[in-house]
Amino acid sequence: MTWDIEKLDLDAYLSRIGYDGPPAPTLRAVHLAHVQAIPFENLDVLLDRGNRLDLGSLQDKLVTGGRGGYCHEQNLLFAAALERLGFTAKRHLARIRLGRYHLPRSHATLTVTADGRTWLADVGFGGEGLVEPMPFEEDATLESGEWRWRLGRDGDFWVLHSGETELYAFRPDEPHYPSDFEVANFFVSEYPQSPFRHHVLVQRTTAGTRIRLEDLPVATVEELVASLRDRLGIEITQEDAQAVLPKLAN
Repeated sequence: MTWDIEKLDLDAYLSRIGYDGPPAPTLRAVHLAHVQAIPFENLDVLLDRGNRLDLGSLQDKLVTGGRGGYCHEQNLLFAAALERLGFTAKRHLARIRLGRYHLPRSHATLTVTADGRTWLADVGFGGEGLVEPMPFEEDATLESGEWRWRLGRDGDFWVLHSGETELYAFRPDEPHYPSDFEVANFFVSEYPQSPFRHHVLVQRTTAGTRIRLEDLPVATVEELVASLRDRLGIEITQEDAQAVLPKLAN
């Protein structure tokens, strides 16, 4: 596997995220548009379909297929789009914290060079993740509506905080290759104890709001299909919804 960014249909991607601004968009504009257009979700993992990371598969699913995805899918697609737009993006693997330490490097994130500075960019964390890029500088802070983030240091690690919560930590000097993301993606999607295999994780971020499937009144297959379509922007069949519904209780 290589990054294969030339395979991205950039016009289709920009249409998918609803970007209709100037021909040379800012990093912030594309980041914010992506987060608000493409939901975070793990439904294919729950349906045992696996998630491929080659750019053709990412484009088929997230761009032309109108679906969402999780960090590896979202940030690798986003990195390809940024590089096609002329930005310099570095792909990293981070260790989720959320109150725990020494977890495996299972989260994909990015640093991006734009406007003479380096930025942390991440469209695929879900939860309390970033909605726009923030300066990749020690003690940098970001406010977006009611949400707050801070970037700190813990030895050699850079740590992203949301309020008082440490979201994840990574070392930007550590090189990562496509094969590293394949291994991390396999762990997230196939490892029997991975939370992605046991919990329905679906979230859509709009201006100032995070909509989570778990917070919606869903008790039937019909309600699940309607909530995913109307509130979260995801189309699935009734057959798939029948398979997913029992996992909502987990």
